[in-house]
Amino acid sequence: MKKENLSWILRLIISALFILSAVAKLYPSPYFAISTFEVKQLYPLGFSEGLAPYFSRILIGIEFALGISILLKDYLKKITIPATILLLAVFVIHLSYTTFISGNAGNCGCFGELLPMTPVEAIIKNIIAIGLLVWLFKLLPADKKSNFWLLKSVGLGCVLALFMLAPIRPVAENIEAPISEMQENLGIVADSTSSLTTEVPEVEVSPIEIPKPEVVANTSKIEEETPKKVKSGYEKYFPGIDNGKKILCYFVPGCDHCMDTAKELNEMRKKDKNFPPVFVIFMNEEPEKIPTFFEFAGTKFQYKMIDVIPFWTELGSGRDTPGVKYLWNGNEFKYYDGISENKFNGTEFKKLIKKPYSELKK
Repeated sequence: MKKENLSWILRLIISALFILSAVAKLYPSPYFAISTFEVKQLYPLGFSEGLAPYFSRILIGIEFALGISILLKDYLKKITIPATILLLAVFVIHLSYTTFISGNAGNCGCFGELLPMTPVEAIIKNIIAIGLLVWLFKLLPADKKSNFWLLKSVGLGCVLALFMLAPIRPVAENIEAPISEMQENLGIVADSTSSLTTEVPEVEVSPIEIPKPEVVANTSKIEEETPKKVKSGYEKYFPGIDNGKKILCYFVPGCDHCMDTAKELNEMRKKDKNFPPVFVIFMNEEPEKIPTFFEFAGTKFQYKMIDVIPFWTELGSGRDTPGVKYLWNGNEFKYYDGISENKFNGTEFKKLIKKPYSELKK
């Protein structure tokens, strides 16, 4: 095979690799994907919330630019190939360190959520790419007269395009459902006489009672049977969530696994009159799917929507959706997340919520 034909094959392979990597980081939607990349990949590296949005967009823009520039003749051997090798070498060093510290677990983020890849798989992929680039460098003749401004324009254009495609926006405030919808979420409906009746209560409101002497006498016994009340931090979303047993869920409206979990929780609730109230924190991604979500689940839970980055932060580092927490007086006794080894287990959960405090605290 002629050197020229072989060099073009190598250039097409490398170009496709970088463009695919950049496009994958924008899947399924640019802002959601980039925000997820920031929280899962950049925050653990020490990037601040202020710097991460700029670095992520610049990095993806550079990947696009290198994917395009490798097909241009301008400064191919002097700038493009060395810059591409340098970027891949940095990735290899970072991934090697990550693997050494945390092991070969999780998604490295090279292809976003589109094509999950472990750190070791990414290291192998990058080393192969470096080898192809070195081979390409040896095949190509010396650079002829080149247009630096064209190369510069490609780079700047790709970076600016990312900022336009996924503009940096301030963290959104918590989005509450309208009052009428909130009443519906709580199971409150109005009858013909305009009085309110509770169909499926999702929030427990305990009446204030003056303790009787015998109740006061047994206070120590009650304290032994229930955990001491603490602040969970979720009162800002759901007032009263730190009182008694509660279930807090982290769902994405378009997530099939989240919908299945919500439906399973509803089935459990229908069979147990003492089932704890369920509260949902939704990611503000495809909010138009929330009605379909609840229709599939078979009920409507009280919910709040928060923006993508705060959602991932609240969910916790290394965790994934669907998330289900069992709270009792604000204390967290169980936290399911994701779809692998720590995924929600309905059979286990039914037994868990029946256990007395004496067994939970062991």
